[in-house]
This record gives sequence, C-alpha cells and structure tokens, in this order.
Amino acid sequence: MIVRAHGKLNLSLDVLGRTADGYHDLRMVMQAVEFGDDLDVELTKDGSFSIDPGQSYLPADGRNLALKAARLFLEGTGLGAAIRVTKRIPVCAGMGGGSADAAAVLRALNALTGRSLSTEELCKLGAQVGSDVPFCVMDGTALAEGRGERLTRLPALPDCSIVVCKPAFAISTPELFGKVDSRKSRLRPDTAGIIGALDARDLAGVARRLYNVFEDVLGRRQGEIFAIKRALADGGAMGAAMTGSGSAVFGLFDNEAAAKAAYASLSQQYAECFLTRPWSPGEI
Repeated sequence: MIVRAHGKLNLSLDVLGRTADGYHDLRMVMQAVEFGDDLDVELTKDGSFSIDPGQSYLPADGRNLALKAARLFLEGTGLGAAIRVTKRIPVCAGMGGGSADAAAVLRALNALTGRSLSTEELCKLGAQVGSDVPFCVMDGTALAEGRGERLTRLPALPDCSIVVCKPAFAISTPELFGKVDSRKSRLRPDTAGIIGALDARDLAGVARRLYNVFEDVLGRRQGEIFAIKRALADGGAMGAAMTGSGSAVFGLFDNEAAAKAAYASLSQQYAECFLTRPWSPGEI
C-alpha cells in the first residue's frame, strides 16, 4: 500500500510549563497540509523489518520512527514490514516529518492486516512512538495538549494557499525549551481566538493570530526566520509564523496568485520552499 504522510504546521504553539514527570506542557493548534512524504508499506511473512528512509543521512534502524511504529503495531503477529519512503518533508523543519511517516505506517498496517483499529486506538499506539504521532494519525485540524497526545478535533482551516520556506539551518529544540523555561514572562497565543475563528470559518481571524512562543527566544543567528516572515507578508500573506521548533516558516494566503508569486520569489533563495494547501481526512 502506498500512503501519504502529511506535513504539519503549528497555527499556534504555547509552552505552559513543566509537568510532574518533567515533560513540557504544551498547548498548540495544529494543521495538516497536502504536501508530504509517500510511503510504500508491504507486509513480510517472514517477520523481517526494513526501511529505506529516502535519504542517506536518515536512520534506517530502531531510531527511525516509522520502523518503530511498524514493530509496535505488528508485535506478536509474526509478521514484519518493508517500508520505502519518498522523502519530501524537510528534516529538522518543525513539520513533523518523522512523526508523519510513523503515523502513515500505522494507518497502512491497520488496513493491510484488517485489524480495523479506530483512530483513537491508533493515536494511543502512536503516543508510544512520539509526541506528534497522535496528531499525524488524526490529521486535519486539532488542539493538541500535554506532550501533544491529548487531541481535540477542530473545524477545518478554511481553504487557502500556504507557502512554506525552510532556511538552510536547523534549530536545537532542547535549547529553545531551555530559553522558554528561563523567561519570567512572555506573550501567549490567543488559542481561544484561533478556535473561535475556525468555528466562524474566518481565515483572516486565524491568520492574524498565528503565534509561536519559540520565536520570542530565537538568537541573532536565527534572524533569517524573521526575514522570511517579512518576505511572506510583503508578498501578500495574511499571517506568517515559524512552525514547531523550526526552522520552517509558513504564510497563509487568500490569494492564490500572490502565493504563487511569493513561492517563486522565495524559491530563488531557498532550496526547500513549497506551495501547498490545508488538508483534512477524506478530502483526497
């Protein structure tokens, strides 16, 4: 079975603090997009597991979340899986590429084995693989809380054009969390406002509330992220933000021609630049 692993964007990201078990308590509005990886998943009757991750620098062992998901799903069945990834989601971008691949494997194996686990059951399995995997199983638009495993489905983001651009550097997630922890005060996303705008199908209301607290603690060397945000805004984006812990930045456009022009312009400067749309389950 060939299955799409959809990239994810953070319409908002807030760090509320630390939980008793030491994890960060997050509150995020997350959105799936059409753009993503394609995975060819095949059952193996001899119980062997293998993965071609699509890029030579990506792990092909137990560190690979897609392979970990396959082992977890097929545990005790005597079956294995051969997985081949056509990789498009940029690595270290904050778009959940590894988590999306793991979620796609869970969905594919659920169909191939005929187990017919519910989305909720697959999300619970996904939480054992990685914090973003449950959302990537659910896809669409959702409020994610806790480590990301507590999900509430939200109304779909109104259709729009989305330009995503990743600068040629990664950002240390632990470093960002450390900087957020050390801050005594900070601005917070208007999560309730975003949810209200989604309820009202108000794209402009969502776009003007895009906010990621990690942007407040970026260092001087990551200033290029703000340059990309300005370029998106100058190109007609209704709003722009960094997704996850970066370094990808995205802008929402209600004008497809403007989005195509912004994409064409940014593509001349950045190798990893993409034009996409929101995605909800059942649409394609």
